[in-house]
Amino acid sequence: MLVLTRKVDEGIHIGDDIFIRIVEVGRGAVRLGIEAPNHVSIFRQEVYERIREQNLASAQGESSDVLNAARLFRQKGLEEE
Repeated sequence: MLVLTRKVDEGIHIGDDIFIRIVEVGRGAVRLGIEAPNHVSIFRQEVYERIREQNLASAQGESSDVLNAARLFRQKGLEEE
């Protein structure tokens, strides 16, 4: 992890397209301004983790749905014979 010290109105560049500026410091918090291209998603950590958990749950649900559908399809085929 890279740790930097910056003052208000100073910032850092990440690559050519992302710029992070220190907007305000105080009361145990730091406010950041982030300039990035529209195709770059920016999320707070807790939001990112929630999205990731939901995506994992959704992916697991899809496989069980497919298995259930296949089982029903086989049962239907056996009933018709």
